[in-house]
Amino acid sequence: MSGAEEAGGGGPAAGPAGAVPAGVGVGAGPGAAAGPAAAALGEAAGPGLPDEAGLAGARQLQEAAGDPDAPPKKRLRAAEAAEAAAAAVAAGSGKLEERLYSVLCCTVCLDLPKASVYQCTNGHLMCAGCFIHLLADARLKEEQATCPNCRCEISKSLCCRNLAVEKAVSELPSECGFCLRQFPRSLLERHQKEECQDRVTQCKYKRIGCPWHGPFHELTVHEAACAHPTKTGNELMEILDEMDQSHRKEMQLYNSIFSLLSFEKIGYTEVQFRPYRTDDFITRLYYETPRFTVLNQTWVLKARVNDSERNPNLSCKRTLSFQLLLKSKVTAPLECSFLLLKGPYDDVRISPVIYHFVFTNESNETDYVPLPIIDSVECNKLLAAKNINLRLFLFQIQK
Repeated sequence: MSGAEEAGGGGPAAGPAGAVPAGVGVGAGPGAAAGPAAAALGEAAGPGLPDEAGLAGARQLQEAAGDPDAPPKKRLRAAEAAEAAAAAVAAGSGKLEERLYSVLCCTVCLDLPKASVYQCTNGHLMCAGCFIHLLADARLKEEQATCPNCRCEISKSLCCRNLAVEKAVSELPSECGFCLRQFPRSLLERHQKEECQDRVTQCKYKRIGCPWHGPFHELTVHEAACAHPTKTGNELMEILDEMDQSHRKEMQLYNSIFSLLSFEKIGYTEVQFRPYRTDDFITRLYYETPRFTVLNQTWVLKARVNDSERNPNLSCKRTLSFQLLLKSKVTAPLECSFLLLKGPYDDVRISPVIYHFVFTNESNETDYVPLPIIDSVECNKLLAAKNINLRLFLFQIQK
């Protein structure tokens, strides 16, 4: 091979066989192979999105690097340029994703929203959890809720959902916590629950005491070798007793409700808790309903947050408790069972708990009892609402 051929990298490799694509290896000096790579990268990394031209250029460089008829130096330069092109294309897409993460994240928690996305009147984004939390904090502090960015007023009537951002976020890639592969966020939950071979699962003999937890792809092997199906009845009795105890509590609640439904005097009504402030130097939030009539008696319900602690807005754990007050006079003790459930148009989750009290003229109000909401998120939903709408059931126990 002549010095000119070796230096130029053209000659035999650029013949009619077409081993080297157009634009690769034509020209002199070490920059010959880097020139087309830079051109391809300029097209690919311009707006930050790896377009077809950039990907095609990287493939051409890889083909040139693998051509056995090309000179050794040329193959080396083409391989280096192909690696640089692939890295630049990957870096360009990564930068775009990072920019989208920073643009579409919640202004409060700085994380990508997992569900609904709300925006203030100036367009700043908030995830549903942070939006509800801001409204609940403002209610506790007796302030107008404002956007953390621009300080404009926010409320359920002033803010709206941004469906375009919700759809864009659902298409962004997210890493599976089990197999570490990338999936669009809209498909990630289904993948982690049903498809991922590395998801944590339990043995089907868990009900009879098997404690095994492991990746799904090992489940079949474990169940084939699991020793729990071969246990004797005496060995399983202790496990079955524990299961019976947990189910017994549920059955007791259901049996109590069915028993109450057979009473002669049953009443229910929709109640609306309205927010008020105490007259203390440091005012506290409490709720109270207007007077209502059930079972021919007049009643009032009151509620308070975190048992009237001084600064409930500084606490992450939030609870509601309520008491039932009899406002009318009675000639004989009035023994009642009562429970609060969610209203017909609310989505708050409340577990049914039955309370019991004997009302007299001297003892006409119950102690504050917990409102059995699931967690602090549900409590924030109630606090963020203008009013709290629930349904009260009263059962009069006959002597």
